[in-house]
Amino acid sequence: MGKAMTTLNLSKTERIDVRASASVKQLLQEAARACHKNVSEFLLDAGITAANQALADRRHFVLDAAQWDAFQQALDRPVSAKPRLKKLLSEPGVLD
Repeated sequence: MGKAMTTLNLSKTERIDVRASASVKQLLQEAARACHKNVSEFLLDAGITAANQALADRRHFVLDAAQWDAFQQALDRPVSAKPRLKKLLSEPGVLD
């Protein structure tokens, strides 16, 4: 897998504007100082970490040999009728 993205190995060519309340700005400034970073570096590092976590299960998952075999068997099983699910999906929902 590739190197983890941080603000240290990114070419900064794009701008991101963020609006925040005075209290949030102060909090971010204090946190950045505590990490020996400026606010931009702090926000980029935190944002990259959060983005990677949010996307992790959509990009990569790890299975041991037994789990991989069970996963493949589940994928290879023939489709079975699910009448209750079909009924549920065909009826109007609460938000409809």
